[in-house]
Amino acid sequence: MVAATLTHALTSRERVEDMLSEHRNEIVSLLSRYVAEGKKILQPHQLLDGLEEVIGKNDGLESLRHGLFGEVLRSTQEAIVLPPWIALAVRPRPGVWEYVQVNVDELAVEQLSVAEYLEFKEHLVNGSIKDDYVLELDFEPFNASFPRPTRPSSIGSGVQFLNRHLSSRLFRDKESMQPLLDFLRAHKYRGQKLMLNERIQSLPGLRSALVKAEEHLKKFPKDTSYAEFEFKLQEMGLEKGWGDNAEHVLDTIHLLLEILQAPDPSNLETFLGRVPMVFNVVILSPHGYFGQANVLGMPDTGGQVVYILDQCRAMENEMLMRIKKQGLDITPEIIVVTRLIPEAHGTTCNQRIERISGTQHSRILRVPFRTEKGVVRDWVSRFDVWPYLETFSEDVSKELAVELKGQPDLIIGNYSDGNLVASLMAHKQGITQCNIAHALEKTKYPDSGIYWKNFEEKYHFSCQFTADLIAMNHADFIITSTYQEIAGSKDTVGQYESHTAFTLPGLYRVVHGIDVFDPKFNIVSPGADMEIYFPYTEKQHRLTALHGSIEELLFNPEPTADHMGVLNDRKKPIIFSMARLDRVKNMTGLVEWFAKSKRLRELVNLVVVAGDIDPSKSKDREEVAEIEKMHRLVKEYKLNGQFRWICAQKNRVRNGELYRYICDTRGAFVQPALYEAFGLTVVEAMTCGLPTFATCNGGPAEIIVDGVSGFHIDPYHGVSATERIADFFEKCKTDPSHWEKISNGGLQRIYEKYTWQIYADKLMTLSGVYGFWKYVSKLERRETRRYLEMFYSLKYRNLVKTVPLAVEESVNGIEEKSTELLATNGTTAH
Repeated sequence: MVAATLTHALTSRERVEDMLSEHRNEIVSLLSRYVAEGKKILQPHQLLDGLEEVIGKNDGLESLRHGLFGEVLRSTQEAIVLPPWIALAVRPRPGVWEYVQVNVDELAVEQLSVAEYLEFKEHLVNGSIKDDYVLELDFEPFNASFPRPTRPSSIGSGVQFLNRHLSSRLFRDKESMQPLLDFLRAHKYRGQKLMLNERIQSLPGLRSALVKAEEHLKKFPKDTSYAEFEFKLQEMGLEKGWGDNAEHVLDTIHLLLEILQAPDPSNLETFLGRVPMVFNVVILSPHGYFGQANVLGMPDTGGQVVYILDQCRAMENEMLMRIKKQGLDITPEIIVVTRLIPEAHGTTCNQRIERISGTQHSRILRVPFRTEKGVVRDWVSRFDVWPYLETFSEDVSKELAVELKGQPDLIIGNYSDGNLVASLMAHKQGITQCNIAHALEKTKYPDSGIYWKNFEEKYHFSCQFTADLIAMNHADFIITSTYQEIAGSKDTVGQYESHTAFTLPGLYRVVHGIDVFDPKFNIVSPGADMEIYFPYTEKQHRLTALHGSIEELLFNPEPTADHMGVLNDRKKPIIFSMARLDRVKNMTGLVEWFAKSKRLRELVNLVVVAGDIDPSKSKDREEVAEIEKMHRLVKEYKLNGQFRWICAQKNRVRNGELYRYICDTRGAFVQPALYEAFGLTVVEAMTCGLPTFATCNGGPAEIIVDGVSGFHIDPYHGVSATERIADFFEKCKTDPSHWEKISNGGLQRIYEKYTWQIYADKLMTLSGVYGFWKYVSKLERRETRRYLEMFYSLKYRNLVKTVPLAVEESVNGIEEKSTELLATNGTTAH
């Protein structure tokens, strides 16, 4: 009998050493190629291209491609070349990193720590200068004893893991139930006792009261109103909050009795979801033009505004339903806090209070940015808001105290600025904090960490990345729309994962910034407003009265300030895209793909809705550059006749019908972003039944099941993207049912996973569970927050002083150029 032996998984260093002994010459040749390119960062595709060149047509080297070294190279996310050294950042699986250094001259292989790898990387910027006293940020010691899953498949399921782990610890014996009793006894709303009163002082007393209440309630019909037995339950020690009728109260009592008898994580989560905890919610979104009309397409104003407004409606409906079912007479309030902009440019952004349409108890509260000189009157770019946020948070706290006559039960931050303000407010008031990133800029701008100084004048990333670190680590829980936002995929790094370890040379080095395995991460995907976005097949709901204005928008040959270009052949299907006009959204990239593809231009027309056509109307630096590029493409490739450029459309109702009108042409939606955190327009298009092609980088890759509910395209390979789109339309010409198959596949995917009703239920349950654990455990992470206080005071506050304050004057200087561009392309500037 052969004795069993224990083996360990090989480290990346061991794999490289093993392959060096087997394929010494080939690996030396490959590494020498990398080193020959000089001091630089190599990206994954460059590493793999080099491997293919070495292997060539030599079948004997297949083991190099598929062996241990090939595995290491395919898992490498970047390589730092400092001849004769090359250092590899290897990611064997999501959230797990190893660092290896190879001396190509001596063929010596070393394992590196995170700090050693980052120091090596800093030599790209600092040269041979060595600083032994770099500020290193390391949050791991504060979280070392905190429970967390270890399997990548568990990432983003934080609440399930937390319930399992902490319930087993909290409920290890009967006396460990005491924190649950204390929580229920302390539960109140504005002085009104909920759940339990002072008659219940102990666990035996709680069990006894629940059993008596159970016996009493069995005498009543299921639909008996709570008022019929309210005073009897009160005598037993039970207050309002258990339910609105006999059936619902009994269900809640049964749940708690089950938990007291045999603790179960699932029962606990269900019970906490029923306990009345969240009545007042504050949602923070400071930047951009936040309003309900005439704002979409304005600088820094897009999907986030739509997301929050839909979120409010869904959350209010869920809160009203839960409060009614809990038997309470409490009016919930949701307040979206944003910036008041005096120079509102035809929007409502200069109004302090604005009711949110489609709700009863939700409103927008606008608070201005201000300095020592007074209120800031004009729009401020999201990259320049940092000097205003501390004062803004203090002003908001005062305004909310008046509006709510107390403090909120939950505060939700959005994007980097909103998450920082949420952290400052939650820190002072002890409120449960939820973060939603929407997009983390570090992922969108490659090498913006190591070369942060190159970006600083335009983007001030030193402030933003610092704010992100503070907010991520301060939040009680973080929700994302997809797994990819947290931990990417097998081959790509997630948005949050990119903050695990990085360096800003000359500022600080992050050796452990955020752990994607942290149970604070939860995936809660939004949907589209189904009152606006519904399938094109629902003829009875179609807004045919809008077709005249839509056809005017698409086909009117007369030039106006709102559109440019004509479509000569109206019978062709339309490729449609709609987004902000910035570099990452890659709208000009899509136009360039189309322009260069003769095959695609013969098959379809292209319509894009994006930004302004006149660059003088934009104050956004990046948008102006994209507008100018779009004009160049139209002129260079003679696109007039096959291409229509429409300025940003702010009427969501008409936009919904526009998607459906494109369906009528048997067209498709294309989302070509270089990176997209979620992809709300993807969900909108699919909800209307429009076949969709979307970037493989980010959330859309998760929303779409490739080839079933849509298609993935690589924005960095435009030729293959256009070929894939052209293949689809060629197939639809010979087999019209193929279009319907993809359309129906997209709709099925939406109904399964991406609706606001599912979203609101999950978010409210998360709020209750994290609020409970924050009360009964050390989930408040007090040590981490003291560390963050110091980081904020000593580093962030000094960094914001380097960001120039807004100059209160109109932006001109590009008007002559814009008039010239418009005139060249046959459109008159207005």
